[in-house]
Amino acid sequence: MQEKVNQHISATPILQDDFSRTISYLRLSLTDRCNLRCLYCMTEGQAHDSFIPLKHSDLFSYEELIRVVRLAVELGINKVRLTGGEPLTRRNVMYLVRQLAGIEGLHDIRITTNGVLLAKYADELYEAGVRKVNVSLDTLKRERFKIISGRDYFNEVWQGIEKVLAMGFSPVKLNMVVMRGINDDELLDFARLSMEKELHVRFIEFMPIGTASRWREETFVSSDEIIERISTMGTLRPEPVPVSDGPAKLYRLNDGRGCIGMISPLSHHFCKNCNRLRLTADGKLRPCLLSDEEIDLREIVRSGGTDDDIRSVIETAVRKKPVGHHLADRQKGIVQDCNGWMSRIGG
Repeated sequence: MQEKVNQHISATPILQDDFSRTISYLRLSLTDRCNLRCLYCMTEGQAHDSFIPLKHSDLFSYEELIRVVRLAVELGINKVRLTGGEPLTRRNVMYLVRQLAGIEGLHDIRITTNGVLLAKYADELYEAGVRKVNVSLDTLKRERFKIISGRDYFNEVWQGIEKVLAMGFSPVKLNMVVMRGINDDELLDFARLSMEKELHVRFIEFMPIGTASRWREETFVSSDEIIERISTMGTLRPEPVPVSDGPAKLYRLNDGRGCIGMISPLSHHFCKNCNRLRLTADGKLRPCLLSDEEIDLREIVRSGGTDDDIRSVIETAVRKKPVGHHLADRQKGIVQDCNGWMSRIGG
């Protein structure tokens, strides 16, 4: 029996970069389109003035995506997250989800959504085997939601969250980008949610990335300050984090039903544990979210590239992963990295 276990372990493919990080996670941006206009991503004015949506022909087709994912899994990818833009706005998206669920060796399909269409698709997602959902939600106040997102969809988002919780999706994570003077007065309200519901509430430091970024030093709130402010509610106990489960540091507040996560790209770099690649909505393979270096995988696929060609590109992207990001240098104006549209890159 032990010999069979050893054979299975040795047969499991492993993708490893030049810094001994195992790369097992691929994030797929399905579309650059979104049904919200969030002030730190793509505001109404920017959408009209400078943002030009990709043509449908510029997007990877579902068949192309399925092919790339299948080959990535053969190399060692075992976890995929669907992002955007808003992934649930792409037509016939459940066809893709069901096809991905049938790929042998792909053990984990997750989705990040703004939640507007979550209630509509929750049943189909569950039937397809998706259990892990991230919902981007920056306020619990309806009027403020309209200001931040440019749309009055708070009720729809909250209905989606309640539905997936009731159905047994787990974990259900709420991602809050903390911005001083905009929503940081709600830190305790979000933290309280983790005590009352089986939610992972994740506080994300506002990052100076993307063409539409409105990052300013005065809007930045560090995770250390967030922890200090939440600690007034009680005891924050560290929780173990699965190795493959991303950069968040987890805590539990006062034996709460859920957890609190801190994602700290600026104050506490998490690059040493990065295990992911990104495929943009227009088919560029991106080794690092916070670097503009990309490989045009779509061109290779559509020019008749073989499976070996695609595998080679994936392996090259892994080798090109930088040891760390340069956000601090971008803040100082030393480098001009990460200027793309976040809706194209994928959140």
